[in-house]
Amino acid sequence: MEASMKTLIILHGWQSSKEKWQKVKENIESDEIEVIVPDLPGFKPETELKKPWTLDNYVGWLKDFSQDKEKFFLLGHSFGGRVAIKFASRYPEKLYGVILVSAAGIKKPPSFFQRFLKSGARLVKKLKIEETPQTKGLWEIFKKIFYRYILRKTDYLEASGFLKDTIKNILEEDLTPLLKEIKVPTLILWGEKDKITPLSDAYLIKKEIKLSQLEILPGIGHTPHLENPELLAQKIKKFCLNF
Repeated sequence: MEASMKTLIILHGWQSSKEKWQKVKENIESDEIEVIVPDLPGFKPETELKKPWTLDNYVGWLKDFSQDKEKFFLLGHSFGGRVAIKFASRYPEKLYGVILVSAAGIKKPPSFFQRFLKSGARLVKKLKIEETPQTKGLWEIFKKIFYRYILRKTDYLEASGFLKDTIKNILEEDLTPLLKEIKVPTLILWGEKDKITPLSDAYLIKKEIKLSQLEILPGIGHTPHLENPELLAQKIKKFCLNF
């Protein structure tokens, strides 16, 4: 391996895998850039968690995983963006730069309607409606509607085992205060039609990270690595080769 070769580590999203980034990897890899896409713990049988994790556990895992790399570029998509934000704020000396693709981590105050529904959910729990055979099925339907359409957090519905408590831990943490602590060059890439992490999050991240640039990908949603891997790879490669 040539001394001038740079390494890029890509962190995939929640319940995703390294395979979904294969096309992006193939389009970036060259004599100048080595691309590593690990499977984040918890989403495959071979990486099953033995206890609930927090975001700090994932950051610690990445530190151990990357210990043989003196310096590298770090890309985080969606949930992987949460890990990237916290890692970059904590270990800037390990990074040439950060790439945030539709990154999660911006927690917004609940609306009046959401607070009202949460109060209702607490009352249901108190009355043990979900434990009564006659009403249990109806409660399960309500809960799915609540998470999918009100909270828009389907990750919780799809989680099982220790991942259920893990996603609770992670969703509780607001990373907004950490953004201003990121001192390395940062490229923010965001789908114009992203419905999972809204464009307002991209503008907030751009505002808070001093050395950042934002590029909006036209006509693309929350998964640019699947919707247009060639375009995404082109943007990433250009950023990495500027160093």
